[in-house]
This record gives sequence, C-alpha cells and structure tokens, in this order.
Amino acid sequence: MAYKSSKQQYLDLYRDNREVLEDHSVATLNACRAAAADVLAATELPRRGYEGYAEADINAMFAPDLGVNIAGVPFRVDPSGAFRCAVPNISTLTGFTANDVFTPGEGLQTRLPEGVTVCPFSQAEEHCPGVLERYYNTVAPAGNPAVALNTLLVRDGVLIHVGRDVQMDKPIQLVNILGGANVDMLAVRRLLIVMEAGSSLRLLVCDHSDDSRANVSDAVVEVDLGPGARLEYYDFEESSAQTSRYSNIAVRQDAASHLDMNVSTLRCGTTRNEITVSLDGEGAECNLGGMAISDGSQLADTSSTVLHNAPYCTSNQKFKYIVDENGRGAFEGLIRVAEGAHHTEAYQNNRNILAAGTAKMHTQPQLEIYCDDVKCSHGAATGQIDARALFYMESRGIPKAEARTMLMQAFMADVIDGISLEALRDRLRHLVELRLSGIHAGCSTCTPVNCNNDIKND
Repeated sequence: MAYKSSKQQYLDLYRDNREVLEDHSVATLNACRAAAADVLAATELPRRGYEGYAEADINAMFAPDLGVNIAGVPFRVDPSGAFRCAVPNISTLTGFTANDVFTPGEGLQTRLPEGVTVCPFSQAEEHCPGVLERYYNTVAPAGNPAVALNTLLVRDGVLIHVGRDVQMDKPIQLVNILGGANVDMLAVRRLLIVMEAGSSLRLLVCDHSDDSRANVSDAVVEVDLGPGARLEYYDFEESSAQTSRYSNIAVRQDAASHLDMNVSTLRCGTTRNEITVSLDGEGAECNLGGMAISDGSQLADTSSTVLHNAPYCTSNQKFKYIVDENGRGAFEGLIRVAEGAHHTEAYQNNRNILAAGTAKMHTQPQLEIYCDDVKCSHGAATGQIDARALFYMESRGIPKAEARTMLMQAFMADVIDGISLEALRDRLRHLVELRLSGIHAGCSTCTPVNCNNDIKND
C-alpha cells in the first residue's frame, strides 16, 4: 500500500478558511501561521518505522477526516456538570477546556491572587499586555511538523502568567475534556505558562475523553521559567481507547529555576508525549518523571529530551511502564550536555514490566556529552513480574490476581512518591490501584460533553 501523507488536508483546510480562522483568533497567533505552513509543507508528519521513528504513527493519528473548530463555535456544555470524579477532590482553582474552548471554573478568576492571570489568549492583551506577543511560539520547537500543524490551526489558547516574586499557594487545575461533538474531532490546544523571577506555581492538567467518537487531541505547551522561578507540573491522561493524543511540552529554564514534572498515562488509545527541557541558566534544576500503563491494544509513547546548555545544572529523569496483553510502550530519552556546560549532573532511568508475552516495549536511552567535568548516567531495563515474589505471595494465601496487582503497584510506588503534593499523590495512588485492578473508574466517570454544534470537517 502506498504511503499517503495526512498533512495536505490541513494545509488545504487552512488555505480555504484562512480568513475565517484569523477573524476568530488574535494577531499574535495569526502572525505565526505562514511560517508554520511553510514548515508543514516542507516536512512530513512522522510515521512508524520511518527514519528510526519508534512507535507512535503521528501521520496516521491525523489521517482521518476530522472536524476542526475553525470558526470558534462555543460548545454548549456546563463544565462543572461535565466533570465528576469518583476519587476524592483536590482543592484547586479549576478551569475547563471543552475540546478547544476554555471556560474558567467557578471562582477561578475571583480567587486568584494579585499578580496571577489565567485567561484565554483572546483576553491576554487586556490582562497581561505584551506577554503573549513576547513569549508565544518562542519555546516550542518550530521545526517540528506536528508543532507546526498546531501553530497553523490553533484558534485560541490558555495563558497562565505569574508575576515577579508571586507565590501561588493554591494549585491550579486545567481539565481538558474531549468528545461530545457530532463529528470525529481534532481539538487543537495551546497552553502558555510564563513565570517571572522568583515566582512559584503548582499546576495539574488532566485529559479525559468519552468513547463516542475517534477523537484526536493536538496540544502544545510552552513554559518559560524566569530566574529562581519554581514550577510543579503534573499531566495525567485518563482517556478512551478511541482517543489519539499528541502532546508537545517545551520548557525553557533560566538561572536557578526549578522544575518538577510528572507526565502519566493511566489509560489511552494512542498517545505520543514529547518533552523538551532546555536548561539555559546557571544552576537550573529539573526533575522529570512519569508512568504509563498500557494494555489491550493501547500505545503509550514518550520522548524526553533534556538539554544542558549552562554550567552547574542538574537533571533527574525516572519513567516506568507496565505493558500488558497486546499493549505497546515506548520510551526514548536523550541527555545532551553542550560545550561549556561544566559541572553538569544528569541522570536518566527507565524501568519497564512486560506483564504478558504478547506485550511489547521499546526503550532507547541516549547520552551526548560535549564538555568535561560532568556527572552523567543513563540506564534502561525491561523484565517480567518477579515469579518468585508472586509464588511467595500465593503461598501465603494471596490470590494470584491480587498478588500480581500488588507487585505492579509496588513497582510504580517511587514514581508516585516523587509527587510533593500529598493530596495529588494519594489520588494518583488510588487511580493506579483501580487501573491495575481492571476497574474503569476514577476520572473516566466524567459525564460526556453535550454538544450539538456544527464543526467543519476538513
């Protein structure tokens, strides 16, 4: 079968509807579209087995005839009624994105402290003059064709801005709900986080979807951390088997800034998470972690890149996978230490369990060092559930299925324990327990979004 590129339908969609899209967007986003179209026209969306690309076929993700909200149609949905979680709530300030339309939750705007802004891009100039123009599309890798597709079609987005020396005590939660439209939907989402010097923030981003349609999420997150800024960023996906998710998170860190990030896939269809962190200021530190549970025919694929561009920086990475049945997992990790980045400390660890003989895992740790006086290491290991431990537990009267679940829970424990927010740590532990027990619960009990709007198909 001949290879067919999926990008052309989106280039045609943009060219045929450019005026409509730009009329429903803002000047800063519109100014970047032409360059994005050039990138997309000159490159191909990656596909499996092409030029070493390991698992997720991004070209295939975007190939179906998907609806795109070109005209900014508002989705008729009560966000507070659409999101009901079976696990204990975390006390957060919450905003909702129904497909690609952002709605602040009750009290979000009024309870934010002075110096903190959470708003759609369409209101950014009113609340934070000049911020969107200065930072938008400056951190994400512009040459990445999947990012270019997002930049080409994104209509609006969410800006989080934390002012100089502002300490945000209460966590912010962004709940992304995908589905409920009358067509298979491509939700094009953008999140920009700008933290000024000395500021701090804890942010939880949750992705959920219903199973009524084969929907696709295309999300790009840009983060700029000023000197001494501190960000805790937690990204959890609990979606349906029909959902495809592409997520690109790009972070730039200035001197003495600190990042703690956890990206976890609890349930998915096909997921590709790309994470890039650039340590550009002396003494910056990042801790990246995450987990994925993949079974059935699910695919969880993560690519992590840490760029040490300045001296005296530290990075730690820990990712774990449990792959069962016919599930697939993939992890590609790169540490690159640039010339002049002396006294770097960088560590990467990937550990995986294949819980069935039909499960598959691809792992590829990479290390590139271009200077002296550094401490760096990386490692990966893939194995099966410890048969001796399983036998020991069964001999003590624990049923095999329960013993198996307990061992897998213990395997994930150190990733969960790395979350500093206690309520979130307890919530994730509970969700993992439900997931490994085969209970389709937790966040997946959200009521589907109710929407009957007409969305344009490409």
